[in-house]
Formats: sequence, structure tokens, C-alpha cells
Amino acid sequence: MRALTLLNDRITHCTACSRLVTYRETIAAEKRKQFENWTYWGRPVPGFGDPHARLYVLGLAPAAHGGNRTGRVFTGDRSGDWLFDALHRFGFANQPNSYHRDDGLKVLDCYIGATVRCAPPDNKPAPEEFMACRPYLREEIRSLRKIRVVVTLGKIAFDHYLKACRDEGQPLPSPLPKFSHGIVRALPWGITLIGSYHPSQQNTFTGLLTRPMFHHIFEAARKRLTEPPDARDDQ
Repeated sequence: MRALTLLNDRITHCTACSRLVTYRETIAAEKRKQFENWTYWGRPVPGFGDPHARLYVLGLAPAAHGGNRTGRVFTGDRSGDWLFDALHRFGFANQPNSYHRDDGLKVLDCYIGATVRCAPPDNKPAPEEFMACRPYLREEIRSLRKIRVVVTLGKIAFDHYLKACRDEGQPLPSPLPKFSHGIVRALPWGITLIGSYHPSQQNTFTGLLTRPMFHHIFEAARKRLTEPPDARDDQ
């Protein structure tokens, strides 16, 4: 889809946030010892996937030595290992691993984005950086015209997806849905929103998020995509 191609080109050339530009380029120059032979991407990381997808997965931001290294969202880090394993298990990816941009990975009926497109220090974007990136998120949402299910990875992605929809003029429910792991909400404009804990090392190493818990999220997404669009059994 040409709109997404043009959007992603603009994303990769963005220099709007000086703190993020400095950080991503410093990481790319200094590297991590285990990746010293890599040429790091060191730029904003665009979305990735099927432009006609019905499933949209939204994360927080690229990892310093993951997406910022490989140039593809959720690629080359442990969060990506969890994500693509789950996507593959439920038929949304052709393989369970994601190592680099030329590893043969294809996501099926799925598109993956982030609320902030540059790796942030300590994985914590500043409020003004979220705001600077939100036009990209909004345009991505507009361009993905066939989305029926949105899986947000973490509370921040959950909240910013709703903010982007509000900015797009969508009729948000009142009260707003509150994030919790496994929440499923049918939104008034025909989207099912599903919340998940982020598959970060902090969450997976501590057991806050387990494989069965994460698989359940994508099982729910697959179930929603096989139901009639007007099915409603929120929980």
C-alpha cells in the first residue's frame, strides 16, 4: 500500500526529537560487544507487516540493541522472541523467530507498530516524544483500513492507542477502558481492543507474564477474527 510506504519513509528520516536522535546514534556507534560486527540501523524504526492486515499489534518503542540495531520492529531481542513465537503459534507469522530484516520472516494478516519510533534511554520516552510521534501512529491507523483487532503490548501502548483514536475523532466509550492483562473491549467503531502485558525481560523473567498468558492473548485475537464482526462477549 503506497500510503504506508510513504509513511514509513518519512518515519525513517525523522529527526524531530533531539534527545532520541542523540541516543539512537550513540548506541549505533558504540554498539554492544556481542554485536560489534553489526552495522546498526540507528534510525527511527517503521512499522512492519501486511498492509491489508486485520490484526494490529502495537508496542512501546524499539529496543536499543533490537530494532535500533536491526531496523525492524521487535527484531533481534527477547521481546521479539516472545512475540513472533506467539504470532507463529496462532497463524500470524510464517516462522517463530525474528533475527534480522532478511531472515525470511513474514507476518500474515498482521501489522506491527510502536507508539514511539526511536529507541529511548531506559526504555522511557518523554511526554513530548510521545506527542511528536503520535501523528505517525494516527496515520498508520488510518492507512490500515481492514483492522478488526488491536493487541496493545503494555499499558502505555493501550493508553496511547486510545489517545490516537480520540485525536482521529473516534467516539470513545465512557468510561474509558482501563488496562489490564487480558482485557477485551469492543470499541464503538468496530475494533476489538485487547490488552497484554509487554513481553519485556522484566515482565517475563519475574513471571508477571508467562508463555501461556501471552499465548492466550493471541488465541483471543484469532478467535475474534473468526467470529462475525458484530459478536460481543467482552470481558
